[in-house]
Amino acid sequence: MKKYALILLAASTLIATIPAQATEQSRQRQDGRDVRQTTREASRNVKQECRDGLVGNADCRQDHRQHKQEGRDKARDIKY
Repeated sequence: MKKYALILLAASTLIATIPAQATEQSRQRQDGRDVRQTTREASRNVKQECRDGLVGNADCRQDHRQHKQEGRDKARDIKY
């Protein structure tokens, strides 16, 4: 009986310490996803506005890529 009690105590101690770290990591991942999603939407709008103007499609694509890369960099900074 004591053996099971010690195992249960050890398991509950381990389980109690894991969620705090997992919660922080999940918050960081979610923040990174939110930044990337916001960047995607803004990048689509920038690309559409660019296409509506007199600028060439290649320039619009390059702006779109650059804007998305900046979003990835921001998300990476949040996560790490």
